[in-house]
Amino acid sequence: MLAPYACDPEKSRGRLYPEVEAEFRSCFQRDRDRIIHSSSFRRLKHKTQVFIEHEGDYFRTRLTHTIEVGQVARTISGVLNLNLALTEAVALAHDLGHTPFGHTGEDALGALMAPYGGFDHNAQAIRIVTRLERHYAEFDGLNLTWETLEGIAKHNGPVTGPLPYALEEYDKVHDLELYTHASAEAQVAAISDDIAYNNHDLHDGLRAELFSTDELAELPLLDHCFAEVDRIYPGLNYYRRRHEALRRFFGILVSDVLAVGKARLAELDPQSPQDIRLAGRTLIQFSPDIWEQLKVIRNFLFTRMYRAPSVVEMRKVVTAMVHDLFPLFLTNPELLPKQWRKDVADAKDETELARIVSDYISGMTDRFAMQEHARLIGGD
Repeated sequence: MLAPYACDPEKSRGRLYPEVEAEFRSCFQRDRDRIIHSSSFRRLKHKTQVFIEHEGDYFRTRLTHTIEVGQVARTISGVLNLNLALTEAVALAHDLGHTPFGHTGEDALGALMAPYGGFDHNAQAIRIVTRLERHYAEFDGLNLTWETLEGIAKHNGPVTGPLPYALEEYDKVHDLELYTHASAEAQVAAISDDIAYNNHDLHDGLRAELFSTDELAELPLLDHCFAEVDRIYPGLNYYRRRHEALRRFFGILVSDVLAVGKARLAELDPQSPQDIRLAGRTLIQFSPDIWEQLKVIRNFLFTRMYRAPSVVEMRKVVTAMVHDLFPLFLTNPELLPKQWRKDVADAKDETELARIVSDYISGMTDRFAMQEHARLIGGD
């Protein structure tokens, strides 16, 4: 049974282009399936999470991260009696707009696109699912429901101030009410992203030997997790010990979000999804105590992992690649693949051409960007 504040597919605000809905899937299930079958979703397999895709088979990629986000989101959504399909659709789409080389690639592309309206991966995800995926005969994009698009656009909260061009462009034709909070389903997807990467980045950092198990055991929250494992399983080997501790840490984060979510929902007593949107605050969050302890862990990850010397060195390499490719394609758009030529021909000015180049580069996988750089510019 769905809660009264859950998004009901029977009451969806529909799609920009009306369609006859499937007999055996709800509109939100159909959204989720379209996302899974999209080209952009498949390309996440070879896009960076923290480590460049070729650096090791063990490390998370943007796709495995996305799958983990979806798993956490389904769990939380189910306990809160929300719509599982909508939650999963937003979770699976939330990183579609990421560039190759993760946030490093986004920073590089953002700097290059500054004269042309900038670059934002959340807004780019909207551009992908509403325009750049071109498989259907009757429309560009995936023609997702309003609720799924809303969740992708503002799962991190209301979008205020000047809008990224990729979001502003679509919002003009399909008002996503960007000034309000998102549905509870989208809020679950957003917090699940935080839970997933805070957990798996610790796993990956250990695997990369950027810090030790003993160092983790001294961090807040994790100290209690390791102590509990040592009490129950004295003498456990180091690999199993750290896995047991980290899965307890994972459980603490999920349990905390559920406790806070239940309490805030009970306090507000929303009777519709719109009550959630107009609540004036995010309802699905960490408790203040857990959030303060997570800040310490996040700072540890930033200094010891995201800015580790080996990671910083690779950041320089891939930043240079993006800075080489962008002006090359902008000056020589004939180098773009054939399927991009019509867009190039239709471009009215340099800004539109730059946005086409940005679309092309941001859609690249790590390996393809490296291959194209080697082919067109040379070097390793």
